[in-house]
Amino acid sequence: MRVLAATAAAAALALTATACGPGDDDSAGAQAPVSASATAAAPKITIPDDLKDKLKQHGIDLDKWKHGEWKNWDRDEWLRQAQDFVNPVIQGLWDPDRMRKADEPAEQPVQPHDISGDQGVTDPEPAPVQARQAGTPYAKTVPVEGKLFFDGPQGSMVCSATVVTDPAHPGKSDLVWTAGHCVHAGKDGGWYRNIAFVPSYNNNGLSTAQLHGAGEKALAPYGVWWADWAETSSQWIAEGSETGGHGSPYDFAVLHVTPENGGTGRSLQETVGAALPVDFNAPAVPDISTLTANGYPAAPPFDGQKLYQCAGRPGRLSLNATEPTEYRVGCTMTGGASGGGWIANGDDGKPALVSNTSIGPVPAGWLAGPHLGKEAEGIYDSVSKKFASQSQ
Repeated sequence: MRVLAATAAAAALALTATACGPGDDDSAGAQAPVSASATAAAPKITIPDDLKDKLKQHGIDLDKWKHGEWKNWDRDEWLRQAQDFVNPVIQGLWDPDRMRKADEPAEQPVQPHDISGDQGVTDPEPAPVQARQAGTPYAKTVPVEGKLFFDGPQGSMVCSATVVTDPAHPGKSDLVWTAGHCVHAGKDGGWYRNIAFVPSYNNNGLSTAQLHGAGEKALAPYGVWWADWAETSSQWIAEGSETGGHGSPYDFAVLHVTPENGGTGRSLQETVGAALPVDFNAPAVPDISTLTANGYPAAPPFDGQKLYQCAGRPGRLSLNATEPTEYRVGCTMTGGASGGGWIANGDDGKPALVSNTSIGPVPAGWLAGPHLGKEAEGIYDSVSKKFASQSQ
């Protein structure tokens, strides 16, 4: 989430990408994405010719890339456009130590006028709801949730994300939903690098002290899944900003992922045992009685190692009268919770994804997320269709 400071009326507001935090820059050998899923080790993975060709088109030497060239954030080297997404697997990059350290979100202030309360579509600020840790093991209580890791100019960064269904592959989805600012820097940057999803991160909710020296199974019980494709809204790419909430009504993204080690041929959905449908026709905000926001908050008083939840009735938030109104719910989660799924019952009475965390105040008291409409549905369908012919 990008955090927003809101205390009294005269208080300054702070908005940040709850995704961010410097970390180590260790790297290891590279492997390319392969289809399928799971956690078991597999024979050495080869780089598909089409990925090699795409890398060459962008002037990327894979051998140099895997040995640290990805750390070059020169403006001319930072791929920006939607069709530019390239995310070759670097085997072992996200080891347990590096995952633990990628937990310091950056926070940058915005001004009070960035929150408009006079548009006629902003409800009174909700009372803070204390975030509660999700029941453990997470794989049983909230199997669709996980943690997203990636690298940016500031260092290693974190977000949250959710496994969602794939219309092209019923029961066998490899799709993950998150916030746009968790994959792309917006108008002032390009695609982040080394984007990887870890479902049920720290499955048993171990403390930071207990996690020191813990193996990959403790932090990544279902392995590390790299994004081999990502799409976010054209509005986020054109307008998105770390400050001021710009682009937040369109702050969503869909990833297609593949297991780092080749997997066993099972999809992400089959591996974790669940995936949520996405509701692009969610009822008007006042008609949603309760939704649950999920995430791995990393800014104090949290440390990014545990999954938390807030449940409540959402209201409306308008940052700009010309853009869609967002959902807002009381919650004390902080940076790192960005991209985490907002879950409510759909028309059929079953849980569905209705939004994702985008922004919130500092000190924390509420979260806001986009209403998922035609733009979000278009991105979702696009990613699904791109991999529709891929065998499962």
